[in-house]
Amino acid sequence: MYDFENVYPPSEDTYLIIDYFKRTLSQTHFDGLHLSKLKNILDLGTGTGIIAIFFQLKKFQNINFNANIVASDILEEAIICAKENETLNKIQNKIQFIRSDMFKSFPESLRHTFNIMVFNPPYLPSSQIINDDNRKNIDLSWNGGFTGFDALISFLKKAKYYLNLENKHYIYFVSSSRTNLTILYNQIENLGFKNEIVDKKHVFFEDIVLNRLSCFQS
Repeated sequence: MYDFENVYPPSEDTYLIIDYFKRTLSQTHFDGLHLSKLKNILDLGTGTGIIAIFFQLKKFQNINFNANIVASDILEEAIICAKENETLNKIQNKIQFIRSDMFKSFPESLRHTFNIMVFNPPYLPSSQIINDDNRKNIDLSWNGGFTGFDALISFLKKAKYYLNLENKHYIYFVSSSRTNLTILYNQIENLGFKNEIVDKKHVFFEDIVLNRLSCFQS
């Protein structure tokens, strides 16, 4: 089920993420991380819930995969849509849904618990001022602010408080060649993260890039 007016539908960037996850998930490991070490996985900006549902379905197929799946979005419409898609996939009440602007409404119990975070942020630079008077809900899915990565940087400034830094961990996000990637990657490094490009795809007028972050001190 999709709410195209308010909720970002699965697109090329979504499938870039999922296809990479399919290739790197085995019976014992996820992208080199041992499944037994994974406690919580976060899908931030879940939209239709497709990535969170992907993980939950994989758990049913693999007895070694027991991480809790948490899905969050700022939009109530997205949470409703994702829950309905969870039900359509016959896995209702398995995913923990949180309506939140970034981490603002996350409970303290989730601090320092996530081994995996996935964030497909709004990554296109905005050429117009979008405010409460002219904003549509769907704008939140693409409008990355003046730089194209305002939302991502805001996310990363808080992410360490929710990562499990005692164990190996990864943050996955998508960026676009339509932004200044040199400036973006410098800002990421200044925030204490190591960035690796793990996949990319050319789509129409841009390259979309799947990035994998880890903290330098880990």
